[in-house]
Amino acid sequence: MTSDATTTEATAHADEGRFPAYEPAVLEPRWRGAWERAHVASSELPPAQDGTYVLEMLPYPSGRLHMGHVKNYTMGDVITHHRRRSGEVVLHPMGYDSFGLPAENAAIKTGGDPLTVTETNIRGIEEDFDHLGWSIDWTRKLATHRPDYYRWTQWLFLRFFEQGLAYRKDAPVNWCPTDQTVLANEQVVDGLCERCGSVVEKRALNQWYFRITDYAQQLLDDMEELEGQWPERVLTMQRNWIGRSEGATIGFHQRDLDATIEVFTTRPDTLHGATFFVLAPEHPLVGPLTRGTGNEQAVADYCDAAAKLSSIDRSNAEREKTGVFTGRTITNPANGEEIPVWVADYVLPDYGAGALMAVPAHDERDFAFAQAFDLPVRRSVQSVPGVEDELPYTAKDGVLVEGGHPIAEGARTIVEQVGGEFTVNYRLRDWLISRQRYWGCPIPVVHCDDCGVVPLPDDALPVLLPEVHDYQPKGQSPLAAAEDWVKVRCPQCSSWARRETDTMDTFVDSSWYFLRYCDPQNGHAPFDREVVDRWMPVDQYIGGVEHAVLHLLYARFFTKVLHDLDMVGFREPFANLFTQGMIYKDGAKMSKSKGNIVEPLPLVERYGADTLRTYVLFLGPPDQDAEWQDTGIGGTRRFLDRLWRYVHGVAALDGAGQTIIASPTVDELADDPNARALVAAAHAAIRRVSDDIGPRMQFNTAIAALMEATNTGTKALGERAEDATELVDRAHRFLAQTITSLVQPFAPHIASELWTVLGGEAVWSEPWPEFDEAFLVQDTVTLAVQVNGKLRGQIEVSADADEAEIVAAARADEKVAAALEGMQPVKQIVVPGRLVNLVVRPG
Repeated sequence: MTSDATTTEATAHADEGRFPAYEPAVLEPRWRGAWERAHVASSELPPAQDGTYVLEMLPYPSGRLHMGHVKNYTMGDVITHHRRRSGEVVLHPMGYDSFGLPAENAAIKTGGDPLTVTETNIRGIEEDFDHLGWSIDWTRKLATHRPDYYRWTQWLFLRFFEQGLAYRKDAPVNWCPTDQTVLANEQVVDGLCERCGSVVEKRALNQWYFRITDYAQQLLDDMEELEGQWPERVLTMQRNWIGRSEGATIGFHQRDLDATIEVFTTRPDTLHGATFFVLAPEHPLVGPLTRGTGNEQAVADYCDAAAKLSSIDRSNAEREKTGVFTGRTITNPANGEEIPVWVADYVLPDYGAGALMAVPAHDERDFAFAQAFDLPVRRSVQSVPGVEDELPYTAKDGVLVEGGHPIAEGARTIVEQVGGEFTVNYRLRDWLISRQRYWGCPIPVVHCDDCGVVPLPDDALPVLLPEVHDYQPKGQSPLAAAEDWVKVRCPQCSSWARRETDTMDTFVDSSWYFLRYCDPQNGHAPFDREVVDRWMPVDQYIGGVEHAVLHLLYARFFTKVLHDLDMVGFREPFANLFTQGMIYKDGAKMSKSKGNIVEPLPLVERYGADTLRTYVLFLGPPDQDAEWQDTGIGGTRRFLDRLWRYVHGVAALDGAGQTIIASPTVDELADDPNARALVAAAHAAIRRVSDDIGPRMQFNTAIAALMEATNTGTKALGERAEDATELVDRAHRFLAQTITSLVQPFAPHIASELWTVLGGEAVWSEPWPEFDEAFLVQDTVTLAVQVNGKLRGQIEVSADADEAEIVAAARADEKVAAALEGMQPVKQIVVPGRLVNLVVRPG
């Protein structure tokens, strides 16, 4: 039902009863039924044709949709319609990222069990989907929490395990005290849990990892094919996260332990300047090294304090340096000098080997530490021989103090002398995938006292998630309490064993979902390679930039592993990526936690789905953040009302005919400037909208072009003379049907209705219109004229006027001439088709 206000508005816009009222609540459900009967969203590929794949990141079913979702999925829908009507077979699927913390926390908050709450939320989301008219192939729907999907997530885990890419180890990990689970490094943002915002702690736990570091260089190298196809900032974020460093690994011998501690350094040329040595608090040799020195308690207390700090805090260059002396020394291999060993939290355990040689003369952090603890500073390189540069001198240009060799040559010599090795290091750490939560994909292994970690055979999949009575996180997985489920026979020796009770991170589920969409009914494999290779890689992927080093990095890693397993024929999953801006309300990003969510259904009921779809893309450039304004949506509804009235008015013209027509030609319109202006407006709209939907993806300007064309037609129709020519009426019809055709990706319901008003049938299957360049040639252009950058007037000149003619016309303008009086010319700037700027100074 529409609201009283909407009904009144629609009635008022019915042109005093001559035309039927625009009533979205009536026509939109009718057209959605027609599309379903016509299988508009079907993505069946003809035998000899590869497909086009348009995909948006799948939603978490932790609640109803909000405007961020509406923006995301409408963008994908616009592209889908445009490509279908351009002759492509388009796959546009949808599913639910339904395992993991968002869905589980939503269940805990409402007091329900995760399965029931998740399924209820999915039904609510699908109600939103149904009302918004997105053209989605629902025959391919998936949900990652359902056994027919996570069976294959487990199957893929086993393939990774067989290749040595899935493993278990003890390590210091990021622990969220609120969510009561470990987090991957990528899920810690500024020291906080990216889900709940709690301060992340460090704990030592035994966890499951994927060996993503084996693919670090491939992840970097393959970015070359993404240049120009992905946002540069996303590629930069991934490069920085992977963090490739070239340097050398050098061993320092500690005589008390008779152990060699290796460091990675990007500046082996400065080895002679190493005056102390620093271990991360988590380094395994900290305990043995301090034993018996009398410093044990001080070091232990310091390490405990460091464990409570985030990596972001510890690596902050501006933070005051802290540390504690171990009571031991270590030998500098370059000169045999014994240098003190310290423990300091500015050294992180996940970079290099968690140890560094400190060269305070040539490193800012080491210099600050040396000053704080009165440690020696010794120069080892300098800009030119004999010059004492200001310290710390961190430039990589210069020469060694000893011998005067250039830095690069000296580095090679030093590494050879100390028996080091030139190596490459990466900031990227292996991906921690296990979670101490219930709502996730069970890890398909058992722990046997005799056999160790034993993978389950494929025919034992899926390992179903059991029902438990208490889902609350307690520091270990609630699955541990499901004793009947945990106790199981070992597949190797048949002794009693224990199932793994940690579950997989939800980012494992979403690292391959786009492949399953291509072959969702396959009961024998996660997907068939031949089928996947015909659709993939995804031609246009749309999602948030917040996943630049989460989902996108993991999906790229998964794809490379599957390529090496000969399961897919491509190495990159997403050929083109578009990252949409956030929608804000009241100055904050829309989120349930902030209570500023705007849900779509109330707005659909009041204004119609087409109005909401169009408005959310008209808010601003789609790659930029936008502030939601409740008052703005009314303007978009008025645009569709104008279009409705214009098309009905055109359909009523006697000379317009009652069917879809081809564009009149330039020659036909040569003697009728009024008709030509209308047809030219139609062709200009085709060019602008096609360009904005296609390569530019600037949907807001495409909508502006449609508004402009509608205003042109409406004004001309209102001024139409009673004796108007048949050509004018035909021109109106062509303009009306062009706008209707072009608006269809944005507002498919009203476009479908108006197309039938104009005598057509199925606008969604009509070829995308093409523009005629002949109508876009301008005889004259209007240019803005500036004096010293300030607008002073406008001029109209011939479209082929040269610069001298343009400047002369600008100077002749009365207002411009007044601004130039008494001034001496400096230079003139002419921007073709836009402006003239005359730069002057007092004469």
